[in-house]
Amino acid sequence: MKKLLSLPIMVLLIAVMTACGAVEEEQVPAETQATEETEIENEADAIADEETEVEETEEVAEEEVVEVEPAEQEPAEVPREFQNALRSAQNYVDIMPFSEKGLFEQLTSEYGDQYPDDAAQYAIENVEVDYNEEALEAAKTYQEISPMSDQQLLDQLASEYGDQYTKEQAQYALENLPN
Repeated sequence: MKKLLSLPIMVLLIAVMTACGAVEEEQVPAETQATEETEIENEADAIADEETEVEETEEVAEEEVVEVEPAEQEPAEVPREFQNALRSAQNYVDIMPFSEKGLFEQLTSEYGDQYPDDAAQYAIENVEVDYNEEALEAAKTYQEISPMSDQQLLDQLASEYGDQYTKEQAQYALENLPN
């Protein structure tokens, strides 16, 4: 942008210089002519500085461009069974609340989807879910179906025989459960 502006300024500068040269020396006092020449030189220096600044800025901008590698594997590189496990996991968490452990067990169980552990782990790592919110949703469901004490609710949410949320997730649910 600055380069585009400097071109008209240079043309103007040349026109001014030409006009100054066309005036007879007897009409312009020597002091005024020296001042005008100094101003013209200063403007030319300023234009040169602007062009240098633009070039340096362009060089810095070119250096700052960095290509980012994709964080996840492309779908074509991910085995079909892994992709299916991920879709199953997403379907489960979209339908009902699941803890990470509960979801893994559902995906790998002989009574569930029977995915191999590595496919289920891929799904767990890539599913779009907030386990705190899942725990809160489970707590709300428990309160609607069978109201219980805070301690009983914490135990149900965090128990290995219950929902298997972490203690932190269960505590989040309890703290955010509406009255």
